[in-house]
Amino acid sequence: MSVPYHFDEVARLPLPGDNVAVATRQLDAGTIINYQGQALILNYTVMEGHRFAVKAIGPGESLLSWDLPFGVAIKSIKPGNYVINKAVLEALTFRSLEFALPATPNFSDQIPPYVLDEVNFQPAQALPASSEMRTFMGYRRSEARGVGTRNNIVLLGTTSITGSYVKQLAARLQGELKHYPKIDGIVPVAHTEGSVEQPNNLALLLRTLAGFIVNPNVGAVLIVDYGNETVTNRMLEAYLREHHYPVDDVLHQFLSIKGGFQENLTIGENIVRDWLLTVGAMERTPESISHLKIALQCGGSDAFSGISANPLLGWISKELVRYGGAANLAETDELMGAESYVLQKVRNVETARKFLTLVEQFKERAAWHGTSAEGNPSGGNKYRGLYNITLKSIGAARKKAPDTRLDYAIDYAEPMNESGFYFMDSPGNDLEGIAGQVAAGCNLIFFTTGNGSVTNFPFVPTLKVVTTTRRFELLANDMDINAGQYQEGMSMDELGSQAFELMIQTASGQRSVGEKAGHSQVQIWRNWRQTDASQLDTLLNAPQPTGKPIAIRTDVAATTNPIRFTRASAGIGLILPTSLCSGQVANMIALQLNKQGLGGSEKISHFVALAHTEGCGNNGGQPEQMYARTMIGYITHPLVKHCLLLEHGCEKTHNDFMLHQMEEMGVDGSLLGFASIQLDGGIAKVSQKVEAWFADQLSVAGPSTKETVGLEGLRIGIISDGSVTDAASGQFAMLSKMIVSAGGMVVVPENSRLLSTTAYREKVLTSSNVQPSLAYGEHARLTGFHVMGTPTEHWVETLTGLAATGVELIIALVNGQPMQTHPFVPMLQVASELTVQQTYANDLDVVLTGDPTAWTGHILERCKQTIEHDYTPRLYRQGNVDFQLTRGLLGVSL
Repeated sequence: MSVPYHFDEVARLPLPGDNVAVATRQLDAGTIINYQGQALILNYTVMEGHRFAVKAIGPGESLLSWDLPFGVAIKSIKPGNYVINKAVLEALTFRSLEFALPATPNFSDQIPPYVLDEVNFQPAQALPASSEMRTFMGYRRSEARGVGTRNNIVLLGTTSITGSYVKQLAARLQGELKHYPKIDGIVPVAHTEGSVEQPNNLALLLRTLAGFIVNPNVGAVLIVDYGNETVTNRMLEAYLREHHYPVDDVLHQFLSIKGGFQENLTIGENIVRDWLLTVGAMERTPESISHLKIALQCGGSDAFSGISANPLLGWISKELVRYGGAANLAETDELMGAESYVLQKVRNVETARKFLTLVEQFKERAAWHGTSAEGNPSGGNKYRGLYNITLKSIGAARKKAPDTRLDYAIDYAEPMNESGFYFMDSPGNDLEGIAGQVAAGCNLIFFTTGNGSVTNFPFVPTLKVVTTTRRFELLANDMDINAGQYQEGMSMDELGSQAFELMIQTASGQRSVGEKAGHSQVQIWRNWRQTDASQLDTLLNAPQPTGKPIAIRTDVAATTNPIRFTRASAGIGLILPTSLCSGQVANMIALQLNKQGLGGSEKISHFVALAHTEGCGNNGGQPEQMYARTMIGYITHPLVKHCLLLEHGCEKTHNDFMLHQMEEMGVDGSLLGFASIQLDGGIAKVSQKVEAWFADQLSVAGPSTKETVGLEGLRIGIISDGSVTDAASGQFAMLSKMIVSAGGMVVVPENSRLLSTTAYREKVLTSSNVQPSLAYGEHARLTGFHVMGTPTEHWVETLTGLAATGVELIIALVNGQPMQTHPFVPMLQVASELTVQQTYANDLDVVLTGDPTAWTGHILERCKQTIEHDYTPRLYRQGNVDFQLTRGLLGVSL
């Protein structure tokens, strides 16, 4: 018999009226807890953050936390019973647990919809203003822009196409910062948007980019495009002026890339260098804290987020509003189920209506894509006790204090022009929400986390608040504030006062933990493809490719080529982040390993990390299946020698999820490495673990071997940008037939115009209506000719899926400007058009001139040089590299 615990030793009750409590540590089955004169005996093991009943709950009765319902009992629940729903039960099956789970759930997620009572609505009074004057040391901009907490030079890619340009330009300029201590950073802002025709997120994309440009933390900004994208600098400047953004108050320049990548990097360098003296002379001055506008965000939340960390932000935001500042609460789907709390004090009925309208619009958009907001809680949320969106929302809403009035409900990235407490429409996706808040004018971010998210934004400092002392101690080098002290007896007033002072110090220039770590990410609310539900059934029931190669024409003889290739067995070391939140850490570790020289040997060539924006903050179903399939395509890629999966720790697609997916697809995961930023103790410790794992693999690896093959050993992808000339089409048709007829593999994406050309159809295809043989990102198990499905026209998304099929080389037929290359699959840029050859001579790898019948030989010779490592594609050398997973036609942010 176990020794009984006092309730306060092992559990918390958020409010006295609740009928379920939160376990503050893992409690084994049979544990006895003394609660209000009764002995509760736990019938199952209750994990930390999960809940157990403290009162009898009959079938049909509500389960309550914070006095609000989050579920309905579907069977009798006795005091001491572990409470669990279907979603968490299913989520835990992916985890390696050492204890038994209930066979069936005992509550469901039935929550009645909220209805605004407009007849009896009473406008709430504003908080009393503080009589005290508080200041911080900030950068005063124009009156329209406000006061900055940082002084950055921002390099902004207008669309995803110039993302790699701004990243390379920033890298070139980092050495200048030591000469200008008053410049906090020269930072790239690269994102995934604006590169598809007719994006549905166009309005919010322009609004976000405009807000970034005039944010008071920006000392100067270079805005970069090519001038031929869906969203251009010309459009953006017109939007800025039409909507009266104070763009002329910002030191700025619009740059359209014309010509070679390298030459334009030099142009960008010269522009920024001319700004350094001016931006470096900007001074901090004492400014009222009424100029502070704080973003309130949460990520990797747990059951304690609503008990400690989020109420702490409620305390801070209430105080700041009293001083005349502003606070911005976002994440629309993470307030569903908490409407009654959010709207208990509102400035006017119009604001309440706007809030509810935004909620309904969010639900409708999700439904168009075959999902609902119930898909929001991540695997990490559920693992740490957030059973459903309602429970998550109830805790998330505590970032607004009970007596704080909701003053405004605004659209995503809409400017915050007044003081007060704001709600801003956004997905629960952390990075997408933060981007909107920064564009709205926030100059400091508070980020609460239960699991230990390490998110940072490039030019606005982030203070990370962790919910429990245990998690803070595990991640002490990555967190700023330990809200767990509240659970251990510190009053909220004392904790709030300390955090408020840290906010002022950080606003005045003291660097946050994240700034010291030196990593950051940007993601704007991603485009969604559906505008109604009319296509939903068709998309959900679309036939899947068979994986079998497509027969090619045999009535047109294939030419032969005796060329031979010598291929080495040494491949890359791949660090594969399982979600967006571990991407930048993966990049840092790969860079560190390459600097240490662990790669570059005959056993492994170098280390690569594939940072991306998926794995959390979007819906399941088809998009999640596509994601898992593509990730596994990289795990099994023939150019990968050793692969380690790096999870953040709280995402939907964590390491255990990926292992389960591999088992489902018949892939052996026993040779992989696994690491977790959160569970392994933060960035420094996980870096050491990853380094040690790769060192162990290399210590037992045998020497590299070589094999010589002909065309039968080639696995190539062919991708095209824009229209294709007849001459190029004919020669690429012969190249494809030559390789496939010899026993090799050719993969062409479905969206390539090459497939629709007369020459390619007549020489290669047996039908004018060729259907994909491979799904997007599917590893090709059989050689031959394949067409890969492509749900979007996005170049980098197409390239990312194509490389995952297992091709070892990609040939890109360029009609416009040369495009971004892949992080580790070599891509040769080939052009037959004279104007392209002349304009981009320094970026092209193969120039097709003269007799077209000789072109195939030229291409194969360059392929041979590349495979044998005697040639490196030019744009790869220059750093024009990108990687982005698609969400397909049914992906939507949550």
